[in-house]
Amino acid sequence: MGEIKVSPDYNWFRSTVPLKKIIVDDDDSKVWSLYDAGPRSIRCPLIFLPPVSGTADVFFRQILALTGWGYRVIALQYPVYWDHLEFCDGFRKLLDHLQLDKVHLFGASLGGFLAQKFAEYTHKSPRVHSLILCNSFSDTSIFNQTWTANSFWLMPAFMLKKIVLGNFSSGPVDPVMADAIDFMVDRLESLGQSELASRLTLNCQNSYVEPHKIRDIPVTIMDVFDQSALSTEAKEEMYKLYPNARRAHLKTGGNFPYLCRSAEVNLYVQVSPSSETFETSGCFSHFNTSLRWKWKPELETFDCF
Repeated sequence: MGEIKVSPDYNWFRSTVPLKKIIVDDDDSKVWSLYDAGPRSIRCPLIFLPPVSGTADVFFRQILALTGWGYRVIALQYPVYWDHLEFCDGFRKLLDHLQLDKVHLFGASLGGFLAQKFAEYTHKSPRVHSLILCNSFSDTSIFNQTWTANSFWLMPAFMLKKIVLGNFSSGPVDPVMADAIDFMVDRLESLGQSELASRLTLNCQNSYVEPHKIRDIPVTIMDVFDQSALSTEAKEEMYKLYPNARRAHLKTGGNFPYLCRSAEVNLYVQVSPSSETFETSGCFSHFNTSLRWKWKPELETFDCF
């Protein structure tokens, strides 16, 4: 059994933060699963959206740390949606159900792409206060799978899992990263065929972000310098798409820095220039998008440049 799954922190999280299930669509088979922790008085929380292989609890280290600092944090697990418009409409209904007018979104990989699409979807009546995009992308064509996107629903679960596992690190990694990969493999095994097929469809269905629709939203790009499923070309494309984005470069972290480099990710989320504050009674933060930040492990801080 993986070290994370039997760790005191994970067991404490599971015993203290309840998993909620919410239906907002007419189809009662579409169930949102979420962890909602922190002060309910905060009406502009930080919402975490997982990658293809993730469940809501992959962000348990962010929930534990950030709520300890006074934030309200919500980690989600998607229902089965087959196109981006359907997802955005369902997510809007969920926010309405939770009575949240505006939110900050942290999206990992697919979660980051869906966060951008939702910001784009609501641009005429903005619902997104800021975006943190972790190992994410802006155009699904980078995966060269658009031609197979409409056939994922036909594939058996074992084949879908094999496709996802093909993007996991296969070379030597440090023990903490190995534990993170083991935990994500376990989370992947918990997903059913329809969940995996729909997520892969959303991940590969021909679509791209229209940046002019979200140009007024502060964007933060978080990525790693070591091996991940995101190509260098995809990273460069994100930088071009958001030239004024604030950047957080982690020296290592692989595909899942929120698990294996959680202290760095958590510190990044809460750090802010001295002229700004992270509010615990209203909104989470106003980002200064003109700054660049780089994690300096030897100093245990971010380097602004």
